[in-house]
Amino acid sequence: MPDAAAISGQPSSEQQDIAALAKGGRTNFFGFLLRLGGTAPFLFIAGRFYGVEALGRYASALVIVELITQWCSLGQRRGLAQRLAEDPREDAHSVADALTLSLALSLVAAMLLYLIPAPMFPSGHFNAWDRLLPVAIVAGSLTDVSLAALAYRYNVGATVRSRSVVEPWTQTLAAIAFLFVLPDGGLALSYILSKLAALAVALWPLVRTYGLPRQWQPNPLRLARLALLSAPLAGADLVEWGTRKLDIALLGFFTSPTAVGIYYAAQQVATLPQKLKTSFEPILGPVITRNLKERNYAAIAQQVCQVGFWITAAQAGIALALGIPGKGVMGLVGPHFVAGTGALALLLTAEVVAAPAVVSEAALIYMARMRNLWISLGAIATQGLLTVALMLLARRAHADPLQQAEAAAFALAVALALSSFLKSRLLSHILGQRITNLRWPLIWAAAPAAAVGFAAKLLPEWAELALGIPAILGVYGFVIWRRGFGPEDRMLFRKQSV
Repeated sequence: MPDAAAISGQPSSEQQDIAALAKGGRTNFFGFLLRLGGTAPFLFIAGRFYGVEALGRYASALVIVELITQWCSLGQRRGLAQRLAEDPREDAHSVADALTLSLALSLVAAMLLYLIPAPMFPSGHFNAWDRLLPVAIVAGSLTDVSLAALAYRYNVGATVRSRSVVEPWTQTLAAIAFLFVLPDGGLALSYILSKLAALAVALWPLVRTYGLPRQWQPNPLRLARLALLSAPLAGADLVEWGTRKLDIALLGFFTSPTAVGIYYAAQQVATLPQKLKTSFEPILGPVITRNLKERNYAAIAQQVCQVGFWITAAQAGIALALGIPGKGVMGLVGPHFVAGTGALALLLTAEVVAAPAVVSEAALIYMARMRNLWISLGAIATQGLLTVALMLLARRAHADPLQQAEAAAFALAVALALSSFLKSRLLSHILGQRITNLRWPLIWAAAPAAAVGFAAKLLPEWAELALGIPAILGVYGFVIWRRGFGPEDRMLFRKQSV
């Protein structure tokens, strides 16, 4: 921030930081709505035309593909901001190192997974087109690094264009086209094309912003040091991502592809609000790293609490709007998917309780990387053990596969709640400040919104969705705005220059 901010009559650096966070979050919230518009048609097409079993096999394969993509990014989605802030070299050289490291890792990983496809397909059923899915690993990891570099320069719009417009709509339109041309490979090929398109849209502004790395050469020792420094953050990213996919992986081994397909559809609906959390990550990282250099811990606490409240408030409203009319929401994907309504409700709850962990981790990855990693490992271990135990109990009680899927969703919610509690307490101890996302207006807004939602259930299903969802959001938003949002909260909706 410029020194002029300290001049009398100008906003303080803390106010400027909150304004920057609001601007980035506002831009990405718009991106969330665009992504919702692109993802919903894809789920409809995949569920109704490709079939629930094909969707289940596709979901199981994506768990492995996206897991390896996360590993190949090596934590640079969040760690690149710190390196750009500390590296004395030209920024273009740091970005080139990051891209080269991810490219090398992803090429090796993609080749190995293509040669040994069994981990992607636990059922053993796949075709030649499905086997091409590892191509997406290269595109996905390079896109993550490119968008992280652009976010350091406060270019959040590139993330919106790449991830929220081009990627979901390319996948949806490609899935429609392949229904008529190559239905056996439609899901896999549409996913690959969407990742390649997102990469192209991310690389263009990256080159325009940083330029080409002049007089830069790859150095194996320098890249090895970069990999070593990135390892703890990469582990935290893998674990955080893994908590959202471990349930799918275990269901692939314990239940049928049909159950996996239904659960995957519920998870895709439930994790749409999760994009709100990641909306703030690109802008929150640079703000926190700057305040860390100045040892302004009070400002970091304020920023974490502020963003945490924004995320929790938004996710709670969306959870009510999607969860109360859950049968109708799942029915849009297809009649077979209504059985996943219980899992949808639990997954939406899990996303709400996860918010404190995500915003606390945004600071912990710079201040206590290893302790943050240990908490993440403990949370995913708890989730895995609890998921297996509950599914075994469900089997012994002769529960059907969808009830076993609900057990997996419950285990996820418990693990995320535990992680949120521990990470918030750890950050509070380090900063010497109180860290909380909860405010009483959340309850005041949720109560009347829930009453409106349950009243809407008396209407026909089409009216419950068309009228009930906007009514829930409207009542919830009105109460939060009037009773819960102060001047700094309302920056999220106020257009201003930063």
